[in-house]
Amino acid sequence: MTGDRRAIAFGLVAVGLWSTVATAFKLALETMRPVELMWLAALVSWALIGGLVIAQGRAHEALTRGWRTALWAGMMNPVAYYLVLFAAYDRLPGQEAMALNYTWALTMALLAVPLLKQRLTPMDIVAGLVAYAGVWTIATRGHVWQVAFADGLGVALALVSTLIWAFYWLFNARDARAPLVAQWQNFSVGIPVLTAIVWLGPGFEWHGWPSLGAGIYVGLFEMGFAFVFWQLAVHQVSRTAKVANLIFLSPPISLLLLYWVVGEPILTSTLVGLVLILAGLALQQLQKTPAPREV
Repeated sequence: MTGDRRAIAFGLVAVGLWSTVATAFKLALETMRPVELMWLAALVSWALIGGLVIAQGRAHEALTRGWRTALWAGMMNPVAYYLVLFAAYDRLPGQEAMALNYTWALTMALLAVPLLKQRLTPMDIVAGLVAYAGVWTIATRGHVWQVAFADGLGVALALVSTLIWAFYWLFNARDARAPLVAQWQNFSVGIPVLTAIVWLGPGFEWHGWPSLGAGIYVGLFEMGFAFVFWQLAVHQVSRTAKVANLIFLSPPISLLLLYWVVGEPILTSTLVGLVLILAGLALQQLQKTPAPREV
């Protein structure tokens, strides 16, 4: 298998795993609070990534360097990003939260203007207008001429999650840490914070084996193996766009899984909005390759 074929195979595995997590989020949140799910998933991912760091022989590097960056990066991801994202999934149908979250790349392009002094191209503007027309369609559930949201707070949380994720990638543009080392250090910073939030908030409760399994699944695959496979794909491919475009496969698969497993009826407004969002992302891809995505 050539390098590009192997990279595309790794990318397809990552996209396949990401396609299942919206369903896993909704199943877990039927019984768990967002902060409980976040704590369990982060703990599982921390253990998995830590094992991989040791296997790579980077344990000394992970323990001795990069912690100044990890202090703020860990507060953004996993703490702030996933807490806000899970809160959005807790309030919205999975299809809506998932679709809205896919606007993060466009959010990053807009934020790069003031933060990195980049200029918006005409295509950036068109892509943004098309994609955010999709956001409006989803947020209003098709009643595009009415300024009334079925769950305004849920929509706001989903969009705030894209802001946090975009800021995270922009601030990490000069992060010299190895990806796995950075991931493990960030979670090492985040887990004590999440533990304190759970301890002082809802407390630790037993929700049954299905909830435990769902939390472990999210930790292993959303924050763990999917990240690893995506990094392998990005690092081995000859041109990043070859694997970056694979991310467009994830939303339709996610919708089908939410329909089959969770039983969510697929709303026409979600389909129309998602098509607009993906069209906006495709227009952006015509001129540039977005930064790697975790989920």
